[in-house]
Amino acid sequence: MSYQVFARKYRPKSFDDVLGQDHVVRTLRNAIAQKRLAHAYLFVGPRGTGKTSTARILAKALNCTDGPKADFDPDEDVCIEIAEGRSLDVMEIDGASNNSVDDIRDLRESVRFAPARGQFKIFYIDEVHMLSNAAFNALLKTLEEPPPHVKFIFATTEANKILPTILSRCQRFDLRPIPTETIAQHLLHIASLEGITLAETAAWAIAKGADGGMRDAQSMLDQLVSFCGDTIHEENVLDVFGFTSREKVASLTQTLLARDNPAALSLIQKEAESGRELSQLLGELIGCLRALLVAKLDPSADGEGIPAALWTALLGAAAEYPPDRILSAIDVFAETEGRMKWATNKRLHFELGVIKAIQSLGEVRITDVIKVLTKGADFIPQTAAIAPAPASIPVAQPAPTLDVVPVIPEPVAVVAPPVEASPSPRKVSGLASFDSLIEAAPEVSDLPPTPDPSPPKPEKVEVKAPEPPDPIVPVDDVFYNDPLIQAALIKFEGKVVS
Repeated sequence: MSYQVFARKYRPKSFDDVLGQDHVVRTLRNAIAQKRLAHAYLFVGPRGTGKTSTARILAKALNCTDGPKADFDPDEDVCIEIAEGRSLDVMEIDGASNNSVDDIRDLRESVRFAPARGQFKIFYIDEVHMLSNAAFNALLKTLEEPPPHVKFIFATTEANKILPTILSRCQRFDLRPIPTETIAQHLLHIASLEGITLAETAAWAIAKGADGGMRDAQSMLDQLVSFCGDTIHEENVLDVFGFTSREKVASLTQTLLARDNPAALSLIQKEAESGRELSQLLGELIGCLRALLVAKLDPSADGEGIPAALWTALLGAAAEYPPDRILSAIDVFAETEGRMKWATNKRLHFELGVIKAIQSLGEVRITDVIKVLTKGADFIPQTAAIAPAPASIPVAQPAPTLDVVPVIPEPVAVVAPPVEASPSPRKVSGLASFDSLIEAAPEVSDLPPTPDPSPPKPEKVEVKAPEPPDPIVPVDDVFYNDPLIQAALIKFEGKVVS
C-alpha cells in the first residue's frame, strides 16, 4: 500500500471526528434526526478547516444503509466508496476546472437520472466561487427546484464572489478557524498513534504556525517527521519553518514596554540574520500586545499560550501603561504590518514601527496634563485668597424709546359734607325775619372749597438720556481674574507675564 500523508490518513470519517466545528455538526445532526433536509448546502471557511471532510460525512449520512442517519458506520462499503471518491451517487466536481456553461449543462443532464445505490444523488462542487456568472445563471433553476432525489453541496473560501441568487437558495454554514489548543492536542494524538515523540512546546509551535488550519498543521508535522525522525522538539519547528519562539516574542515585548530602543533593534537584527520570518514575528508581537490589552480590561484573561513565568513578567512591565497606550502601539504595528506585506526591505519597516511604538508609549498627552491638574486641584487649601469674581461686563445698548401718553383720571363725584345745625336754633313763629335767617346761616369761611369739576391737565414727563456705559474690561483681565486661574497661580506660585 502506498504511503498516505497525515492529512489524508487522519481525515475525519464521521461527525464525531470533526474538530472545532461543533455548531455545524450539531445543526446537521438535528436536521437529519428531524428529517428537515435542505436541497442545497454551502460550507464557507478558511483552508484546512474541514469543508470537504464535512461534505463527505454529510453524503455518508444521507446515503448510508438505512439512512439518512447521523450515527452511521464509517467502515461499511457505501461509506468507504464515498470517502475514496468511487461512489456513483456522489459526484465531486472541481469548480476551478469545470466552470463553464457546458459543464453546468452536463450536470443538469445528470440530475435527471435516479441514484444507483443510495437514496440521493449528491453533487459536491468544491471552490464553487470559481464558476462564471453564466454558469451560475444556468444552475439557478435546477438549484431552486431540483428533483427530490438530488442534493447539492457547495464549498468555498470566498463567499463574497458567489451570486446572491445562489446564496439565497442554500443553507449556509460558516466553518471557523480551529483553536490552537485543539490543533496541538490533535497533533499529540497523531504522534502517539504513529509512535513519534512530539514535545508539547513543539506541538504548540506547529499549531500556532498553522493559523487555524488543521490540514496545514498535519502537513507540517509530516514534514518534521521527515526532517527530524521520531523525536521532534520546539527548536526543530523553529528552524524548519522560521517561526519565533514564545520566549523571543515575550523578550521583544518586554524591551518594547521598557522603551529600550537599542535592545529591541538588536533583537530584530538577530532574528533577521538567523533567517526568521519577520512578518510572522510581527504577528506574534501584535498577538502578545493584544493579550496584554485584554488582560488590562479583563484580569481573568490568560496569556494565550505564553508560559506562566513570562506572562507574569509581562503583566508587571505593562502595569504602568493605561489601555489606550497599548492600543496605540497595536495601531502602529498594524500599519507596519500592512506596509511590510508589499515591501522588499521588511526589516526596515519593522524597525521603524518599533521606534514609533516606543515613542507612542512614552509621549505625554493633553489627557495626562488634565489628570495631573485635576489631582493637584484637590490639594488647593480652602483658605487660599481667591480674587473676587469680576463684575459682569456692561454691554452698550440703545436708549429705550418712551411713548408719553397723558393720563386722564376718571371723574369722581364729590358730595358736600352736611352742615351742622346750630346748637341752639331759634324757633320763629310764622315768617322768620330776614335778620334771623342771616344769623342762622353759616359763615362762608367755614364751608369747604368747591372742587373744580374740569379734568386736570396732564403732567409733563421728562425723558433723560441714558448714561454712558462703563468702560469694557479687556478679555485678558477677565481671564486672569477667574477664580480657577487665581487658585492655580497661588498653588503653583506663578505670575502673569504680559
